[in-house]
Formats: sequence, C-alpha cells, structure tokens
Amino acid sequence: MTSVSDYARANPRRVTVVLSVVGYALVAAAFSGIVPLFPPLSDETVLLFSDAIAVVNTLALTSLLVGAAFIKRGDVRKHRAAMLTAFALICVFLVLYLWKVGGGFEKSIVIEEGQFLAQYAGIVEPLYLLMLAIHIGLSVVAVPVVLYAITLGLTHSPAELRETSHAKYGRIAVTAWSLSLFLGVVTYWMLNHVYSWVPR
Repeated sequence: MTSVSDYARANPRRVTVVLSVVGYALVAAAFSGIVPLFPPLSDETVLLFSDAIAVVNTLALTSLLVGAAFIKRGDVRKHRAAMLTAFALICVFLVLYLWKVGGGFEKSIVIEEGQFLAQYAGIVEPLYLLMLAIHIGLSVVAVPVVLYAITLGLTHSPAELRETSHAKYGRIAVTAWSLSLFLGVVTYWMLNHVYSWVPR
C-alpha cells in the first residue's frame, strides 16, 4: 500500500495541483460568502486580525530571506527549517485572512486633507492600488510554485533534490513570495497607519 509521502514523492505535480485547487477553492468560498466557513467577527477583531496579519507576513518575509541566505551558504538544514517556518506562517496568514474576509470586512483607502502627500492623492491612491494588485497577483501565482518546491523539499533528501527542479522553482517562489509579502506589508501600513479607510 502506497503511503501519502510515497505518492507525493512519485507525483509532486499532481499533489501540487490538488493542494492548489483546494487553496483557491477556500479563498473563493471565503470571498463569495456562498459557504459560511468562518463565524462573524466584531469590528474590533477585524482590526486586530489586520495587525496580526501584518506581523505574520513580516515574520514570513524574514524567514524567507533568512532561508535564501542559508542555502547560498550551503546550510541545507537551516534553509529547510527557515522555509518550513515561512510556509507555516503563510498557512497562519491564510486562516487569519480568510476569516477576516469571510467573517468581517475589507477596507478601502481614503486619503484625507492634511495627511502625508495628500496633495498628490491622484498619484498616491493609484500607486497604492497598483501595489495591492501586484501583491494579490503574485500571491495567487506563487501558490502552485511554492507548493511544488515544498512538496519536493519534503519528499526528497538533499542529495536527491539536486536531481530535481527544486532549486529552480524555489528561486521563483522566493522571489514572487518575498515581493508579494513586502508589498502586503507596505500597503498595510499605508492603509492603516498613514492614511484612512472605510469598510468595503
């Protein structure tokens, strides 16, 4: 009888597709509200979740960059630990984010008179929306790439990984994932600490 790890080792692409579809389905269900996955949140809890998400994303970004530095130095064990930490943090982020969306609300930026660069609101707001769009787009595109690199990493020894495309997909995942997380943190600060917002 084939175990789950043996199947994943032999079929990393299939596992990646299944996990990606499940992830996308959860996101779609949370946004559509068709399937009530999460209990309602108070407004105060939504704000708390926003702050917690920013902390989680900052820690995930740090873990990613540290993990990339470790593998450049050839420290596979520490690289693996850092990347698994980043992946675990992203899973925490996903739960918090989907719960915030499914049980609470999203925010729209409002630039008021007297705020930082308010006289350039016609430039700042589109720039914010562009960064937000890139953040979301990269996070969507990165899902299968990250899952594929993780699946290979968890099912192969370091020596075996050299014969796979783990390093190639890992580099793509780290680049896309890091930029997405960085822009997520920047847009969080703009929305919550530099400018104002209204519920959306």
